[in-house]
Amino acid sequence: MKKTFTAFTLMSSILVGMFTTTQAEEVPLDKVAAIVNSGVVLESEVQDLLKNIKSNAQKNDQSLPSDRALRTQVIDKLINDSLIVQLGERMGVQISDAQLDSTITNMAKENNLTLEQFRDALVSDGLDYEKYRENVRTELISGEVRRANVRRRIYISPQEVANLLTEMKEQTSEDVEYNLGHILIEFPAEPTQDDMNAAKTRAEKVIELLNNGSDFAKIAIASSGDANALEGGELGWRNINELPTLFSEIIDGKEKGTILGPIRTGLGFSIVKILDIRGREVVEVEEVKARHILIKPSIILSEAKAEATLQGFLDQINAGEADFAELAKEHSEGPTSVRGGDLGWADPNSYDPAFRDALATLKEGEYHKPFRSSFGWHLTQLTERRMLDATKQMNENRAYQLLFNRKFGMESARWIKETRDEAYIEIFEQDIK
Repeated sequence: MKKTFTAFTLMSSILVGMFTTTQAEEVPLDKVAAIVNSGVVLESEVQDLLKNIKSNAQKNDQSLPSDRALRTQVIDKLINDSLIVQLGERMGVQISDAQLDSTITNMAKENNLTLEQFRDALVSDGLDYEKYRENVRTELISGEVRRANVRRRIYISPQEVANLLTEMKEQTSEDVEYNLGHILIEFPAEPTQDDMNAAKTRAEKVIELLNNGSDFAKIAIASSGDANALEGGELGWRNINELPTLFSEIIDGKEKGTILGPIRTGLGFSIVKILDIRGREVVEVEEVKARHILIKPSIILSEAKAEATLQGFLDQINAGEADFAELAKEHSEGPTSVRGGDLGWADPNSYDPAFRDALATLKEGEYHKPFRSSFGWHLTQLTERRMLDATKQMNENRAYQLLFNRKFGMESARWIKETRDEAYIEIFEQDIK
């Protein structure tokens, strides 16, 4: 009853707004495409995402399914985004403007562009930069919420790690990476045997279409219930050990272009296509040893004050008036303060991108001027670098991460499905021209 009343109140307020608009000043009002708990998905959001997908497909010469099928996938994504953002609000997850700017700046650097050039490129592609910026904020919030909720659902035992280490040693194709396409024919909530039989029939029909030459990406966008549907079902390059066990067992030794399935999982029936195969280069691993002083801005401490405080510390250190470790013990926030800010040896790629990039510019013993990461403001010194062969500990860490990656995708899908099942969702049909 409460959910129905919320929806009724929301729709009533929209109708009141419509009737209070005078005939002399008719203004097109945004329509509600879906109600999601206490929030809405607007038709303008649907149209913006549809426009972006179609634009990208045109640039990449990629065919798309019918407008109705594409719209269904887009609304599903926006509903999921709305649910996750609402959950993030309840959890208190926030992305500050400084964090957002840092992320977009790094995105520009990855494309070998300045921030201004990156913004101009987006505008020239017909995108509204402010909307794009807020979409990035939403994606960052969604990522934080998803990781926080899914991570606690995953348990990896020491025996699982030991077993995978044994498999990895025996794996003859360890240096091979696969780019897989995945289509999930989903079960409904609490499926009956008839529901499961119907899903299997649909999956077999999809395989028949694919074997007869139908475009995999087009069918994935139209039919898949997986999170990668709008990317044409593409999972990206992964070593065989990084793939879900069900997939790795059936693709090992198979040729490019092979279509496999249907594979029964707890979520439905999966169809897998080996899009490409490549060898993987083996490289040495660089580790860095660094220390830092972290200050987190707050309502009391502004961004500018945090930066200025750290700059003052750097000036004192350079003048020989203060010791880094003592300053860290007294002022740094976080668990490393008791160690004088010492972070120990680590793979730089395990750090926040801003922190990783700062370390990359330093020689041993050098300090970096204060900079902002997603955690706060840092004053950092690189103390040592070393090149390392894989050690037992590193192999164990890698095995753990591979197991985590295997489980994360499946648990993430289960989590969002459970979240949707518990939510009030109402989708409004729109005329599709």
